[in-house]
Amino acid sequence: MNNIRHDVRSVQGFADFSDNEVSRAYSKVTWRLIPFLFICYVVAYLDRTSISFAQMQMQQSLGFSDAVYGLGAGIFFVGYSLFEVPSNLLMQRIGARKTLIRIMVLWGLVSTAMMFVTTPIMFYIMRFLLGVFEAGFFPGVIYFLTKWYPGARRGRVLALFMLGMPISGVLGGPIAGWALSSLNGVSGLEGWQWLFIVEGLPAVALGFMVYLILDDEPSKAKWLSERERMLIIGNVNADRLNNNGDHAHSMLQALRNPRVYILSLAYFTFISSIYAIGFWLPAMLKNAGVTNVFSIGMYSMIPFGISALGMVLICRSSDKRLERRWHLAISAFVGAITLSLIPAVHLNLTVSLLVMAISTSAIYSLLPLFWSISSAYFVGTAAAAGSIAFINSLGLTGGLASPVIIGWVKSTTGSMSNGLYAISLMLIAGAILLLIGIPASAIRERREK
Repeated sequence: MNNIRHDVRSVQGFADFSDNEVSRAYSKVTWRLIPFLFICYVVAYLDRTSISFAQMQMQQSLGFSDAVYGLGAGIFFVGYSLFEVPSNLLMQRIGARKTLIRIMVLWGLVSTAMMFVTTPIMFYIMRFLLGVFEAGFFPGVIYFLTKWYPGARRGRVLALFMLGMPISGVLGGPIAGWALSSLNGVSGLEGWQWLFIVEGLPAVALGFMVYLILDDEPSKAKWLSERERMLIIGNVNADRLNNNGDHAHSMLQALRNPRVYILSLAYFTFISSIYAIGFWLPAMLKNAGVTNVFSIGMYSMIPFGISALGMVLICRSSDKRLERRWHLAISAFVGAITLSLIPAVHLNLTVSLLVMAISTSAIYSLLPLFWSISSAYFVGTAAAAGSIAFINSLGLTGGLASPVIIGWVKSTTGSMSNGLYAISLMLIAGAILLLIGIPASAIRERREK
C-alpha cells in the first residue's frame, strides 16, 4: 500500500502530462499489444469453435449423433476449467510472455491433431486436451491488460481484444466453407480434416511470435520512453490505490467472498448463451434453409460482422458513461429475447439473419462488459489473477452445459427450440443476479484527469 502511494506521488511529481502525451503513450501501447492479442484470440476462438463447421461433414463421415457432437464440443470446457487457475497462478511467477508461448504452441498442436479423430472416445479426449492446453489464455490476457490500462480505458480495450470472437466468425465461416468444399479429397484427406490443419497451425506460429512482441509489464517495455513508462505505471497505480481497501484480499479470502460466486454464476449463464451461438449457428442457418456448406460459411459472416460493430458501440457507450451494470443487463435481456425468437422465424432467411445479428451483437457484448466489471472489482488485489481465473474457470462450465443441453434436446426432439428457450431464461437470470449481487458502489473506477 505504501509502495503504491510512493509510486503515485513520484509519477505525479515527475511532470504534468499533456493530453497529447497521454494520447500518444496509450496509442503506442494499444498498437503494440492489441492487434497481436486480437489475432491470437481470433485463432483461439477459431480453434475452439471450428468443430461447429467440421461437424457438418464429420458427423456424417464418422457417424456421430448430435448428442455425441454436443458432449464433445462442450467437454473442451472441462479441461479448460480444471487447469485455468493453476495456469494463471503460474503466470504470476513466470510472466505473461512465457505463459502465452506455452499455451499457444500446445493448443495449436492439439487442434491440428483433431484431424486424426475416428471414434467418439478419441473425439472427447482430444477436445478435453484442447481445453487443458488453452486454459489460462483468456484470463491471462485480461490480467495482463490490467497492468497496462486503468479502469477508465479498459472497457474499450477489452472490446477491441474481444472483437476476436465475432471476427473469428466473420473469417471462420468462409475459411471453413472453403476447406470443407475445396480441400475435400486433397491428399486423401476429407474437408473437415483439412479444416483442423488450416486453423490449428497458425496458433503454433503465433506462439513463437509472443516472445518478440509482448513484455510482461510496462517497466520492461524498452519501446516506451522513460516518461511514457512513468505515465502508464502511474495511471495503473492510481487505479490500484483507488480500489485498495475492501478489495485488498488474499486468494483464500477471495474464495470466501460471495461476490466471486455471484460473478461466476452470472458468467456461467452468459457463456452458455455465447456458445449456443458459437457451436450452433451453422445448424441454425441450415434450419433456415441454407444447405450448401460454403453458403452456410458465407451467410455466417453477416451476424458475426454486425456483432463486431455492435460490441464496439455498446462498450464505447459504457466507457463514456463509466457505467457497466445496466449496459450488461440490457444487452442480456435483448440477447435472450432475440435468441428465443430464432426458432419462430426460421422459415424466413432474411428475418432469421436479422434476429441472429441482433442476438449475437447483444450476447457477444456481454464479455467485455462483464470483464470490465470483474477486473475493476479485483484490480490492485493480491489475488487478482487467481480470482479472475477462478471466475472464468467456474463460469466456463457454461460452455459445457450449452452444447450438451441443445445437443440432447435436438437428438431427442429433432429440434433445438426448447434448448434455446432454456438458454434464454438462464441469460435473463444471470443479468438479474449480477444487478442484485454486484452494486454499483462495488465497481470503483475513476475518470482520468
